[in-house]
Amino acid sequence: MTDADWYGVRCVFRHRSLGVYEERVTLWTARSSDEAITRAEAEAREYCEALEEVEYVNFAEAFRITEAPGEGAEVFSLMRDSELPAGQYVRRFFATGSERSA
Repeated sequence: MTDADWYGVRCVFRHRSLGVYEERVTLWTARSSDEAITRAEAEAREYCEALEEVEYVNFAEAFRITEAPGEGAEVFSLMRDSELPAGQYVRRFFATGSERSA
């Protein structure tokens, strides 16, 4: 593949029987973010087929990686406007107490 960049694509899934949502970031080489998302969504459907009670919720975001993946390379970034103080922001969006990170 020529003129391709690396992309990190975040897809969201729902584990119906557990009542759990999962976010996965996968890496792709593609010519555009749309192509990376298309490839990631195809993999997302395969992921769901391999696991019972898991559905892809049709949400994907792509992030173009500006350096070759390796130690310390940024593979995904999301910026969000918020007036919340840092601690409240983290508790609202990331450390709600219901995360399963293992």
